[in-house]
Amino acid sequence: MFWNYAEGKIGFREASRVTRHFSEFSLRDGDCDLSDSRRSVSPMESWLESFAITDGKCHPDCLKANNEQEDYDACQSAALVAVSLISSARVIFKIDSKYTEYSPQYLVDNVGKEEVEGEMDQPSCQYTVGNLLSYLVENVWTKKEVRQREMDQQRREFTVKDCFEFAFKKGLPRNGHWAHVGCIFPVPPFACQIPRVPMKGEVIEAANVSEALKLGMQQPAAARLHLFSPEFDLVGEGIYDVLSGNETRYVGLRDVLMVEAEKIKGETVFTVQICYKKKTSFVKVSTRSMILPLNGDDKSQVTEPACLLVDFCIPRFSIN
Repeated sequence: MFWNYAEGKIGFREASRVTRHFSEFSLRDGDCDLSDSRRSVSPMESWLESFAITDGKCHPDCLKANNEQEDYDACQSAALVAVSLISSARVIFKIDSKYTEYSPQYLVDNVGKEEVEGEMDQPSCQYTVGNLLSYLVENVWTKKEVRQREMDQQRREFTVKDCFEFAFKKGLPRNGHWAHVGCIFPVPPFACQIPRVPMKGEVIEAANVSEALKLGMQQPAAARLHLFSPEFDLVGEGIYDVLSGNETRYVGLRDVLMVEAEKIKGETVFTVQICYKKKTSFVKVSTRSMILPLNGDDKSQVTEPACLLVDFCIPRFSIN
C-alpha cells in the first residue's frame, strides 16, 4: 500500500508553523541576562529559552513583507517540503520518538552558502550582549527597503534534493530555534552556535512513476508538479489533467508531497499535497504521459511528452 499520511500531522501547514524571530529578542526586564546564576544555564541556552518570550510575535516589518508575498518562492517551497519529509521519515523509522518539526528557514538561509572555515571560533560569532546589540543596530534598526534589497541580492536557488543533502551534512535546528519562513532579517553571525540535530542518510531518487510508487510504499516522497492555469485552479475534487486550450498558461514547477496512489478507471493517480499561493490543498494528479501545452517565450516550458509529476526523491535515513 502506498504510504498515506493525508490525515496525519505532516505537511506545509505544520512545517511552516515557525513562530520565533531573531529580531524579537527583548532587552527589557532582564530578558538579555546571559548569566542566569539561579539555574547555571549557558548564554546559548538562555538565548534559546528567550525565544518563548516573544510568544510567536513577528517584527511588524516581517508581518507586512510576508502579507505582501502572494506565494512562497521556490527555495521556501523546497525547504518546507524537505523538512516535512524529514520529520515524517524520522518518526516512521523511530529515530524520533514523536513528530518533531525542524526549521525550513534554516535551509533557506544556508543551503548553497559558502562555508567559512573556523566560523564558530570567530569573536563576532560568539553570543554576547555586545554582538547582539551590534546586530540589532546594524540590521534590525535599519530601513526595511535596505534589508530586503540585501536579502534579494543574496538569494540562491536550490531543490528539495539539495535540502536533503545539506541536512545530512550539517544537521537541522529544531523548529522554534531559528527564524520563521520569510524572515527579512539577515542571519546573526552568532546563530552558527545554535544546536543542530545530526542527520545521517542519503537521498534516493526515482526516475519514473513506477519507481516512485515503490518509494512511496516505504515513506512519503517529494516530487515536482507541472502547474498549468486555469486547469489547476479549476480541478476541485476532480483529477488534475491538462487539455490544451486557448486559455492554458504554463505557471511552472511546484514542489509537492506525494501522499497516496490509487487506480481510477485503470489509470494510476497520485494524491499530492501542495501549497500554492500559500494555501495548502490535496489534489489528484494524472500520471499518464502527455503533450503539455506551450505558449509564451519561457524557455523552461515543456517541449516534449512528459508526466505532470517529475523529480521524485526521498530522504533515506541510516538507523544505526
